[in-house]
Amino acid sequence: MHSYWTRSALFFSVLAVTAISHAREFPELQGPYMGQAVPGNRAEVFAPDIVSTDGWEVEGVFAPGMREFYFTTNGGEYKVPTVVGFRQEGDIWKKYTEFQRDGEVTFSPDGQRMHMAEGYRDRVGNGWSERKELDPIFQREDWGIMRLSASAKGTYVFDDYKSEDLIRISPLVGGERPEPVAMGPVVNTGEWTAHPFIAPDESYLIWDSEREGGFGDSDLYISFRQPDESWGPAINMGKGVNSDKWDAYATVTSDGKYLLFNRGVDPENNNIDIYWVSADIISQLKTKDLQEN
Repeated sequence: MHSYWTRSALFFSVLAVTAISHAREFPELQGPYMGQAVPGNRAEVFAPDIVSTDGWEVEGVFAPGMREFYFTTNGGEYKVPTVVGFRQEGDIWKKYTEFQRDGEVTFSPDGQRMHMAEGYRDRVGNGWSERKELDPIFQREDWGIMRLSASAKGTYVFDDYKSEDLIRISPLVGGERPEPVAMGPVVNTGEWTAHPFIAPDESYLIWDSEREGGFGDSDLYISFRQPDESWGPAINMGKGVNSDKWDAYATVTSDGKYLLFNRGVDPENNNIDIYWVSADIISQLKTKDLQEN
C-alpha cells in the first residue's frame, strides 16, 4: 500500500509539499545527458545533489534531440510544483526556463509538442507557445488525466485517477480521433495504475501499478505489442529497475538508450528522486517475451 501517499498527494497537479530548507541552485554542466556518468543495468540516481537532492524531484524527461531536459520540483524557492528546463548550448547545460506545472510534461516523438495532461504547448522558434487545450473529448470533468503519452502515429495513451485508476488509449483512425477507450486487463489490473509511456513506434507500453507478486509497492511494468496487434502480458521490469519502494513515472530517452523514472527514497520527508537505468532491459524483456509467447 501507498502508506506515504494520500490520493491527492499522488494525483493532483497542483500539490502542496512541505518546503525544504535550502534554495535550489543549478550549476552549469558539461557533456551529454546533463554531464552525468551513464548507468548500467541497475538503476542509479540521476544527477545526484544537482537535480536529485533530499527534496521532491519528479518527472525527469529529455526532449527529443537530447538537448533539453525538464523535471518538476517543489520546495525551497519553489512554493508550487514547478517545471525546470535546461538547454544544452554547445557542450554546456544551463537552466533556461521554469513554469508552474499544469500536467506532467511529455513530448511528441518529433519534439514539436510538449504534452501536459489534457493540454499542450507547441514549439515556436527557440521556445514554446502558451498552454492550449486538446480536443474536447479530453476535457471531461469526470476524468482526471495526469500524464498523456503520444506515439509517432498520433496515438495517445493516458491515465485517469478519477475512474478507479484506469489507463485509456486513443488512436488516430483515418485522421479522426474516436472516443478514447479503457485498455484491457493486461494494463488495468492492480491499484494505482498510472503514468503510461508508449514507445514512438508503439512496440511497447510502460506504466506503473501496485500488483500481486511485485516488489512491495508500485512497480514499473511493460507490455509488448504482439504480431496480431494485441498487447502481450504485463511484465514486471525486474529488480534492476524496481525496488521495495514506490517506482513510477517512466520515460525512455529519444535515443532509446536510457529509462528515467521516480523512486520514493524517503517519501515521509518528501524525498522523491529521479533514477535512470540502461534501456537494454527492454530488449532483454522483449527477447524473453518472444520466447514465452
